[in-house]
Amino acid sequence: MSDRWEPAAFKARVDEVLRLFVAAEADELSAIDPLLGPVAGQLEAAVADGKRLRSAFCYWGWRAVGQPDSDALVRAAASMELVHAAAVVHDDLIDDSPLRHGRPSAHIALRGAVRRRPRAVAAARSLAMLVGDLLMSLAGQLFATSGLPAAYLARARPLWSLLARELIAGECLEILRTGAPPDISASLKVIRYKTAKYTVEQPLLIGAALAGAGERLRQGYSAYGLPLGEAFQLRDDLLGLFGDPERTGKANSDDVRGHRPTALLAETWRLADAGERERLGSLLGRRDLDEEGLDEVRAVMRGLKAPDRIELMIGERVDEALTVLGTLNAPAPATAALTALARSAAIRLS
Repeated sequence: MSDRWEPAAFKARVDEVLRLFVAAEADELSAIDPLLGPVAGQLEAAVADGKRLRSAFCYWGWRAVGQPDSDALVRAAASMELVHAAAVVHDDLIDDSPLRHGRPSAHIALRGAVRRRPRAVAAARSLAMLVGDLLMSLAGQLFATSGLPAAYLARARPLWSLLARELIAGECLEILRTGAPPDISASLKVIRYKTAKYTVEQPLLIGAALAGAGERLRQGYSAYGLPLGEAFQLRDDLLGLFGDPERTGKANSDDVRGHRPTALLAETWRLADAGERERLGSLLGRRDLDEEGLDEVRAVMRGLKAPDRIELMIGERVDEALTVLGTLNAPAPATAALTALARSAAIRLS
C-alpha cells in the first residue's frame, strides 16, 4: 500500500481478511451440526458491510509511529471490525432494532431458524446474543493470530481489557439511562463510552501500542480520538432521526420509540418550554408511534433548532481533534490520512 491514503483500497484489504477468516469459522461451526447453518450465516452477514473506520484508525495509529505497511498489521486492525460487529449485534438486540444495513438484524433474521419452536421470538434473540458473543471471541482470535511478533501483541493486550470494559460500560449506561429525564451530560457520557472510545481512541491506541509508540503520542491520540469519536456518534444521532433510511439502512424511528438517551433528544429537552416538553413526553417511548408522530417530534426539534446545536457540537469536536493532530508531528502521510478520516467520520450520510 502506498503512503497516499486510499480508503477504497484499504477497505478491500480489510474486507478480504474478514471474509476469509469468518467464512472459515462459519464452516467450522456448521460442520458441528447442520442446524447451526443459519447461525453461521449470521456470522458472515455481520461482517459483510461497513466503512472499516475502526481498522483504519488502528492502521494509522501504527503508521504514525513510523512503522511500514504490513499485511500482519492489517489483519490485527481487522479485528477491530469484529469488535464492532459484535457490538452491533448486541446493540440491535438490546434496542430491538429490526434493520441493519437495510437487512433484517440478526435477532430478526434468526427467527426463520426457530419458527416452529416454542417461544420462537425469544429463541431467535438468544441465538443472536450468542452470535455477538462469538464475534467478540473471534476478534481476539484474529488479533492473536495476525502474524505480528508476540512482543508487539503483548504491548497491546492490556488495551483489550480496557476496550471491553468501557464498551460494556457504555452499553449498560445507555440501558440505565433509557427513559430517564433527558440530560446532556449523561448523554455525552453514554456516547463517550458506548461509541467514541472503541470507534476512534482505542483502535488508535492499539495500533500505537503495537508499534511501540511513546507516551506523548499516546496522549495525543486520546486527545484527538475522544472528541472525534463523540462527533461520529453525534452525527449518528442526527442520521438516526433525520437521515434517509435508504442510505442509513436503519429505521429512523428507533431512537424516539425507544426513548434513548441521545444528545439530540437531551438538547431538544433543554431548549423546550413546558408545553413542548409535555408534547414530547406523550410521544417518546411509544412503540406504536406512527410517521405522523415522528414528524411531530422532528418539527419540535427543528423549531427549537436542536439539530443546529448538534451540528455545532460536531464541528467543535472535529476542530478540536484536528488541532491536536497538528501538534503531534506525525509523518505527513499519517497526518493526511487522519485528517481525511476525521472528516469522513463526522461528515457523512450513512
